[in-house]
Amino acid sequence: MSEATPNPAPEPAKVPAAVAPAAAPKPAVKPDMSRGDFLWAGWAMLAAFGAATAAASARFMFPNVIYEPSQKFNAGKASSYDLGVDTKWLNEQRVWIVRTPTGFYAMWARCTHLGCTPNWWGDQNRFKCPCHGSNYTLGGDVIAGPAPMPLWRAKVELAPTGDLIVDKAILENKPGKRENAPFFANYSPA
Repeated sequence: MSEATPNPAPEPAKVPAAVAPAAAPKPAVKPDMSRGDFLWAGWAMLAAFGAATAAASARFMFPNVIYEPSQKFNAGKASSYDLGVDTKWLNEQRVWIVRTPTGFYAMWARCTHLGCTPNWWGDQNRFKCPCHGSNYTLGGDVIAGPAPMPLWRAKVELAPTGDLIVDKAILENKPGKRENAPFFANYSPA
């Protein structure tokens, strides 16, 4: 017999190598802002700008009001004033009441140079500004110093009750106008 060749041993079965899981596809990188988002943001900013402009325009239509006390006040009975300058209202209202033989006028105690408060000097019959030396006559005209124009006169009227009503909101300092109503109130005691 022939020598028999041995049967070769069967090769071991190839075991398939462990199949690696397929790599998961990488997610697509999403941009930080898409074109649509960018357009929405642009429209939102434009709308915010428009709203702010509209709000500012609406606010402009309302005036800024400073609430101050009234410039009009009752200076008391006309019969209580003597001829000449009365300084009773100087500290409270910054006004001198001047009585002449024919009536009254009220002068605003504010120097026309820089706005200081002049003083009344009865012995010299003039108003003098202590800061820069402006001097004014009893009528308010400048006679010395740097003041560029006369003192202001306030509107004054005689009420039916006999009271003097002074309104500092209406002023005049031009000769010819300041000697007449409403800046001079005729008065003759009864």
